[in-house]
Amino acid sequence: MFRLSNNLIGILNFITFLLSIPILGGGIWLSHRASTDCEKFLDGPIIALGVFLMVVSLAGLVGSCCKVTWLLWFYLLVMFLLIVLLFCFTIFAFVVTNKGVGEVVSGKGYKEYKLGDYSNWLQKRVSNTKNWNKIKSCLSDAKVCKSLAEDEKNEPEAIFYAKHLSPIQGSMNFSVA
Repeated sequence: MFRLSNNLIGILNFITFLLSIPILGGGIWLSHRASTDCEKFLDGPIIALGVFLMVVSLAGLVGSCCKVTWLLWFYLLVMFLLIVLLFCFTIFAFVVTNKGVGEVVSGKGYKEYKLGDYSNWLQKRVSNTKNWNKIKSCLSDAKVCKSLAEDEKNEPEAIFYAKHLSPIQGSMNFSVA
Protein backbone atom coordinates (compact mmCIF):
# COMPACT_ATOMS: atom_id res chain seq x y z
CA MET A 1 0.00 0.00 0.00
CA PHE A 2 2.86 2.40 0.87
CA ARG A 3 4.50 1.72 -2.48
CA LEU A 4 1.26 2.39 -4.37
CA SER A 5 0.66 5.71 -2.59
CA ASN A 6 4.28 6.80 -3.18
CA ASN A 7 3.97 5.94 -6.87
CA LEU A 8 0.69 7.83 -7.12
CA ILE A 9 2.17 10.90 -5.42
CA GLY A 10 5.20 10.66 -7.71
CA ILE A 11 3.08 10.46 -10.87
CA LEU A 12 0.81 13.34 -9.82
CA ASN A 13 3.78 15.50 -8.93
CA PHE A 14 5.54 14.68 -12.19
CA ILE A 15 2.44 15.86 -14.08
CA THR A 16 2.27 18.98 -11.90
CA PHE A 17 5.96 19.64 -12.56
CA LEU A 18 5.39 19.36 -16.31
CA LEU A 19 2.44 21.76 -16.06
CA SER A 20 4.50 24.28 -14.08
CA ILE A 21 7.00 24.65 -16.93
CA PRO A 22 4.60 26.31 -19.42
CA ILE A 23 3.10 28.43 -16.62
CA LEU A 24 6.54 29.72 -15.66
CA GLY A 25 7.50 30.17 -19.31
CA GLY A 26 4.28 32.07 -19.99
CA GLY A 27 4.94 34.38 -17.05
CA ILE A 28 8.50 35.08 -18.21
CA TRP A 29 7.31 35.65 -21.77
CA LEU A 30 4.59 38.00 -20.48
CA SER A 31 7.11 39.95 -18.40
CA HIS A 32 9.16 40.69 -21.53
CA ARG A 33 6.30 41.18 -23.99
CA ALA A 34 3.62 42.87 -21.85
CA SER A 35 2.28 45.96 -23.55
CA THR A 36 -0.76 46.84 -21.42
CA ASP A 37 -1.21 47.50 -17.71
CA CYS A 38 -3.40 44.41 -17.48
CA GLU A 39 -0.68 42.16 -18.87
CA LYS A 40 2.00 43.81 -16.73
CA PHE A 41 -0.16 43.24 -13.65
CA LEU A 42 -0.35 39.50 -14.35
CA ASP A 43 3.30 38.64 -15.08
CA GLY A 44 4.50 38.61 -11.44
CA PRO A 45 1.71 36.39 -10.07
CA ILE A 46 2.05 33.97 -12.98
CA ILE A 47 5.81 33.63 -12.45
CA ALA A 48 5.28 33.15 -8.70
CA LEU A 49 2.64 30.49 -9.35
CA GLY A 50 4.94 28.66 -11.78
CA VAL A 51 7.88 28.68 -9.34
CA PHE A 52 5.63 27.62 -6.45
CA LEU A 53 4.18 24.69 -8.42
CA MET A 54 7.63 23.65 -9.58
CA VAL A 55 9.16 23.68 -6.07
CA VAL A 56 6.24 21.88 -4.43
CA SER A 57 5.98 19.26 -7.16
CA LEU A 58 9.73 18.64 -7.03
CA ALA A 59 9.52 18.18 -3.25
CA GLY A 60 6.68 15.69 -3.67
CA LEU A 61 8.39 13.91 -6.55
CA VAL A 62 11.80 13.56 -4.87
CA GLY A 63 10.20 12.74 -1.52
CA SER A 64 8.06 9.95 -2.95
CA CYS A 65 10.56 8.47 -5.40
CA CYS A 66 13.63 8.64 -3.17
CA LYS A 67 11.72 8.00 0.08
CA VAL A 68 12.89 11.25 1.69
CA THR A 69 10.54 11.55 4.64
CA TRP A 70 11.20 15.19 5.50
CA LEU A 71 10.40 16.26 1.92
CA LEU A 72 7.13 14.38 2.08
CA TRP A 73 6.29 16.15 5.37
CA PHE A 74 7.19 19.48 3.75
CA TYR A 75 4.97 18.59 0.79
CA LEU A 76 2.11 17.62 3.11
CA LEU A 77 2.45 20.85 5.10
CA VAL A 78 2.48 23.02 1.97
CA MET A 79 -0.55 21.21 0.53
CA PHE A 80 -2.42 21.67 3.83
CA LEU A 81 -1.55 25.39 3.90
CA LEU A 82 -2.61 25.74 0.27
CA ILE A 83 -6.00 24.18 1.02
CA VAL A 84 -6.47 26.48 4.03
CA LEU A 85 -5.42 29.50 1.93
CA LEU A 86 -7.88 28.64 -0.85
CA PHE A 87 -10.64 28.14 1.71
CA CYS A 88 -9.89 31.55 3.29
CA PHE A 89 -9.75 33.22 -0.13
CA THR A 90 -13.14 31.75 -1.04
CA ILE A 91 -14.69 33.04 2.17
CA PHE A 92 -13.05 36.45 1.60
CA ALA A 93 -14.43 36.64 -1.95
CA PHE A 94 -17.94 35.87 -0.74
CA VAL A 95 -17.75 38.41 2.10
CA VAL A 96 -16.42 41.17 -0.17
CA THR A 97 -19.01 40.65 -2.91
CA ASN A 98 -22.03 39.23 -1.09
CA LYS A 99 -24.05 42.45 -0.88
CA GLY A 100 -23.48 43.26 -4.55
CA VAL A 101 -26.73 41.95 -5.94
CA GLY A 102 -28.07 43.78 -8.93
CA GLU A 103 -31.54 45.25 -8.88
CA VAL A 104 -33.90 44.46 -11.74
CA VAL A 105 -34.66 47.53 -13.83
CA SER A 106 -38.19 47.62 -15.23
CA GLY A 107 -38.27 47.08 -18.99
CA LYS A 108 -34.50 46.55 -19.24
CA GLY A 109 -32.61 43.36 -20.04
CA TYR A 110 -30.03 43.88 -17.33
CA LYS A 111 -29.70 44.45 -13.60
CA GLU A 112 -28.42 47.71 -12.15
CA TYR A 113 -25.35 47.41 -9.93
CA LYS A 114 -24.25 50.19 -7.60
CA LEU A 115 -20.83 50.50 -6.00
CA GLY A 116 -22.45 51.34 -2.66
CA ASP A 117 -23.97 47.84 -2.57
CA TYR A 118 -20.54 46.25 -2.18
CA SER A 119 -18.26 46.01 0.85
CA ASN A 120 -16.18 49.00 1.98
CA TRP A 121 -12.97 47.15 1.09
CA LEU A 122 -14.06 46.67 -2.53
CA GLN A 123 -15.42 50.21 -2.77
CA LYS A 124 -12.06 51.65 -1.70
CA ARG A 125 -10.17 49.53 -4.24
CA VAL A 126 -12.42 50.49 -7.15
CA SER A 127 -12.67 54.16 -6.14
CA ASN A 128 -8.87 54.47 -6.01
CA THR A 129 -7.81 56.14 -9.28
CA LYS A 130 -4.70 53.97 -9.66
CA ASN A 131 -6.68 50.72 -9.24
CA TRP A 132 -9.51 51.93 -11.45
CA ASN A 133 -7.07 52.74 -14.27
CA LYS A 134 -5.79 49.14 -14.12
CA ILE A 135 -9.34 47.76 -14.15
CA LYS A 136 -10.30 50.08 -17.01
CA SER A 137 -7.21 48.96 -18.94
CA CYS A 138 -8.22 45.32 -18.57
CA LEU A 139 -11.79 46.08 -19.67
CA SER A 140 -10.43 48.00 -22.63
CA ASP A 141 -8.10 45.12 -23.59
CA ALA A 142 -11.06 42.74 -23.45
CA LYS A 143 -12.94 45.15 -25.77
CA VAL A 144 -16.03 45.05 -23.54
CA CYS A 145 -17.01 48.63 -24.28
CA LYS A 146 -15.98 48.54 -27.94
CA SER A 147 -18.34 45.67 -28.71
CA LEU A 148 -21.05 47.51 -26.79
CA ALA A 149 -20.45 50.73 -28.76
CA GLU A 150 -20.54 48.88 -32.10
CA ASP A 151 -23.86 47.27 -31.22
CA GLU A 152 -25.25 50.62 -30.08
CA LYS A 153 -24.61 52.27 -33.48
CA ASN A 154 -26.81 49.90 -35.45
CA GLU A 155 -29.91 49.58 -33.30
CA PRO A 156 -32.59 51.74 -31.73
CA GLU A 157 -32.34 52.62 -28.05
CA ALA A 158 -35.36 50.49 -27.07
CA ILE A 159 -33.75 47.35 -28.51
CA PHE A 160 -30.40 48.16 -26.89
CA TYR A 161 -31.92 48.56 -23.41
CA ALA A 162 -33.94 45.34 -23.80
CA LYS A 163 -30.73 43.34 -24.36
CA HIS A 164 -29.49 40.96 -21.71
CA LEU A 165 -26.20 42.63 -20.81
CA SER A 166 -23.51 41.23 -18.55
CA PRO A 167 -22.98 43.08 -15.25
CA ILE A 168 -19.83 44.67 -16.66
CA GLN A 169 -21.54 45.88 -19.83
CA GLY A 170 -24.51 47.22 -17.90
CA SER A 171 -22.41 49.11 -15.39
CA MET A 172 -20.04 50.45 -18.05
CA ASN A 173 -23.06 51.79 -19.95
CA PHE A 174 -24.06 53.85 -16.90
CA SER A 175 -20.53 55.05 -16.11
CA VAL A 176 -20.03 56.31 -19.66
CA ALA A 177 -23.42 58.03 -19.88
